Amino acid sequence: MKIALISPPFIAVPPLDYGGTELFVAHLAEGLSKAGVEVLVFSNGDSAVGVDNHWIYPHSQWPIEVGEETSLKNLNHHSWAIHDALAQSCDLLHVQTPEAIAFSRYINSPMVLTLHGPHLDYLSAYYANFPEVEYVCISHSQCETESMPKIRTIHHGVDVQSYRFVQRKQQWLSFLGRIAPSKGTELAIEVAERTGIPLKIAGDVQPVNQEYFETEIKPRIDGKLVEFIGPADHEAKNELLGNSLAMLFPIQWEEPFGLVMVEAMACGTPVLAMPGGSVPEVVRDGISGYVCNSVEEMAAHAMNLHLDPGKVRDYVEQNFSTEKMVREYIELYKGVIEDRTRQNAA
Repeated sequence: MKIALISPPFIAVPPLDYGGTELFVAHLAEGLSKAGVEVLVFSNGDSAVGVDNHWIYPHSQWPIEVGEETSLKNLNHHSWAIHDALAQSCDLLHVQTPEAIAFSRYINSPMVLTLHGPHLDYLSAYYANFPEVEYVCISHSQCETESMPKIRTIHHGVDVQSYRFVQRKQQWLSFLGRIAPSKGTELAIEVAERTGIPLKIAGDVQPVNQEYFETEIKPRIDGKLVEFIGPADHEAKNELLGNSLAMLFPIQWEEPFGLVMVEAMACGTPVLAMPGGSVPEVVRDGISGYVCNSVEEMAAHAMNLHLDPGKVRDYVEQNFSTEKMVREYIELYKGVIEDRTRQNAA
C-alpha cells in the first residue's frame, strides 16, 4: 500500500510553530512509515518530516494572505501533487483542503479528505458534489454537522514520547494558540486576574487579529501576572505546557478538535476548557482536566487542582496516541482501496 499525504504548500511539515494541520500530517506520515506503509508527503521545501517529501515551492509562506495569488499557488500545488502522486503509482490520495477534491473527477484512484475546519454551509454544499470521496471528521461533534454518504470520525493523535512528562509543576498557567477572540485569549487573562496565578501566553498574532491583540491583550501584559512569549516551536511548547499547573483553553467557537489540548495532556498537564465543539470528547472531567461553563468555574478549578499528572498522560496514551490514529487510518485506507478495486473490476 502506497499513500500520498498531500498538505497545503504554505506551512512546513511539521510546522516550526503554528500549524495544526501540518503537525497532524507529520505525525500521521511518520506513524504510517513506522507501521510499514509506504508514504509520500507533498508539502514545501522547508519541511523536515521523516519520510519522502516532495515539493515545488521551496519555502513556507506566513502569514497566509487571502487573495488570488494565494489561491492560484494552492491550486498549482495540488494539481501538481496529485499528478505526481499518480505518476508514482500511489494507491490512495489523502488530502487536507476542500479545493483538492475537485480533481477527484479526473482520476480513478480513491481520495480521502480530512476535515480540519468548522462546519460551513457552503462547504457542505460543495462536498455534496463529490460523493465518492471518503470524508474524515476529527471529532464526533464535527461529524454531526455533516451529511456526506462516506464519512467517519478519526481523532487526532500525537507522538506522546516527543512530549516531556513533568510531574512537579510550576506555579503558573499557560495559554497556547492563535491570539484571537475565538480562542478566548482575553478570558485566559481574566482567569489569571481572578486567581492571581501568573499566566504565560504563547501564540501567533495573525494580521486579521492585530487590532484585537493591541486593544484587548497587549494592555494587560505586564511581564509578571501576564507574560507574552510569542510563537512557540516544539521545544518551547514542551517547556511551556509541561511546567504549567494547567493549560487554559477558553474557546468561544465550535472547536473541530483542538490538538493543543492533547499536547498539553501528553506533558501530564491538565486542561481547563470551555465546552465548544470537540472539547467534551477530548477532556475527561476529573481525569485529564475539566470542562468549564464560565470564567468563574475555570478560575475555581485553577485554584484547586489535584489531578495526577501521570494519569493525565496515561489518558492521552490510551485515547490520543499516534499509534491509535495510524491504526484507524490504515483500516480506512484498506477498505477504501478494496472498494475502489471492486468497482473497477465490475
